[in-house]
Amino acid sequence: MFNERKAAQMAAYLLHKRGGTMSHLKLMKLLYLADREAMDRYGAPISGDLLVAMPHGPALSNTLNHMDGDVESSPGGWTDWISDQADYELMLRNPVSVEDLDELSEAELDVLDAVWEQFGSMGRWALRDYTHTHCPEWEDPRGSSNPIPYYRVFRALGRSLQDARALSDRIESHAKLDRLFAAL
Repeated sequence: MFNERKAAQMAAYLLHKRGGTMSHLKLMKLLYLADREAMDRYGAPISGDLLVAMPHGPALSNTLNHMDGDVESSPGGWTDWISDQADYELMLRNPVSVEDLDELSEAELDVLDAVWEQFGSMGRWALRDYTHTHCPEWEDPRGSSNPIPYYRVFRALGRSLQDARALSDRIESHAKLDRLFAAL
């Protein structure tokens, strides 16, 4: 299940690595690639967000809503960590250290570091183009948006159909349990 605070801390960590500011598009691509890398390594995304195909490539649905200011942030959530700037730039609200990132495990930070190491020097348009050509789970939604099922990501990562379905079912089961307990 989507964890707003965790997604905000993922974004804050990447913004910190970039010096505090980054384009909206680049940050979204890095966050998507981090969730994808976590799925490859550990069988589950970091953010728990819904994956969607957008015209500019794959994205994290709820995180995008927070980036765009389309939803209200909860206490300790997105707007406590990230602020919006002009021209589709995002900025850290306050300096952060690893100790501040209480939602992220060492393994998750390792994934973010690996994604930064591989893609951090790329510009936003190069990253967009990369996800169009190297993330086969993305299919052009022709100006709209379409869900990207987790099993399709696992298949694109080379998992067998059986493994992809089992991993996807596990993520969905955990999300259902999270929703059940959140409702109590």
